[in-house]
Amino acid sequence: MEVLEQIVTQNKVVIGDSLAILKELESETIDLIITSPPYFQQRDYGNGNLGVGNETTENAYLDNVLAIFFECVRVIKSTGTIVFNLGDKYINGALSLLPYKFAIKAIEDKQVFLINQITWSKLNPTPRQDKRKLIQATEPFFIFAKSKNYHFDLENYLKHLDDQNKSNKNKPTEKLGKQYFELIAKSNLTDEQKENARKSLQEAILLVMNGEIDSFRMKIKGIHKEAYGGMEGGRNNQIRFNGFTIIKLLGNKLKKDLIESPVEITKDNAHPAVYPLYIVQELIKLLSKEDDLVLDPFCGSGTTCLAAKNLKRNYIGIEINPDYVNLANQRLKQTDFTQELFV
Repeated sequence: MEVLEQIVTQNKVVIGDSLAILKELESETIDLIITSPPYFQQRDYGNGNLGVGNETTENAYLDNVLAIFFECVRVIKSTGTIVFNLGDKYINGALSLLPYKFAIKAIEDKQVFLINQITWSKLNPTPRQDKRKLIQATEPFFIFAKSKNYHFDLENYLKHLDDQNKSNKNKPTEKLGKQYFELIAKSNLTDEQKENARKSLQEAILLVMNGEIDSFRMKIKGIHKEAYGGMEGGRNNQIRFNGFTIIKLLGNKLKKDLIESPVEITKDNAHPAVYPLYIVQELIKLLSKEDDLVLDPFCGSGTTCLAAKNLKRNYIGIEINPDYVNLANQRLKQTDFTQELFV
């Protein structure tokens, strides 16, 4: 495929219709797709009413977005993932739930499955004047895969927050575990169970002291509630048969399906809807490796390509508006984006 080779080797943003260009790409050649299609009848993207987002009906919009999505499914590798960010819209005073209608249709024929919905919590949402509605301050990023072998680097996701958390961590004191020893003594466990509980508790304390784990929690039969509402499970079985269980915590900050970030406000960027570089780079770190190929079929001002370049990934950008292609290429000429990566 001559077109594909040129794009891959040159790491460039190309002008054209997303669907047409995607059809030129070979199957299973892309490692990661991250994109945000134009929202339905929301903004003027300067396309002269061309492209996705200018449809007259909701169904026509969904059909067009899904046509591009399933081309993304075709070109993504079995180890790859697809991330789509869509915004909702009020129609006749009611939210239409367009992002969720898209997600349901995307998984209906089981070509892909949904790994996560990451919620973008906007720190500076657009204020609305409607006094009978709350301000919309979130948007979903849907992560899809087509096999169980998808790349997923949880350790690398929000790593800077883990490092910050560890640097602020206080050293354990001699009081560690004291309360649990007292609870074991007061419990109705057998003498043998109490002895085993004390031994396991002391082992957990030593792991914390040696820095092998961050902390732990202990559940004791008859004192603490059972896990999972009493449903069958490993921890409950341990409590029922041994009289206790110890949950070791490794110390990494919980990797939740929520990212807080302000709406992107970038000087000299004329694009009306720039999604945050911070979020995109976190997703690239989570879902790809260095030298992987990242594609954005709705490239806009080039945020996905910018993050990919900075994180040593290759990229393909597709954009229908030549003005935005020029803008993206200007941004990509920069060499240091570190100041934009973290919030």
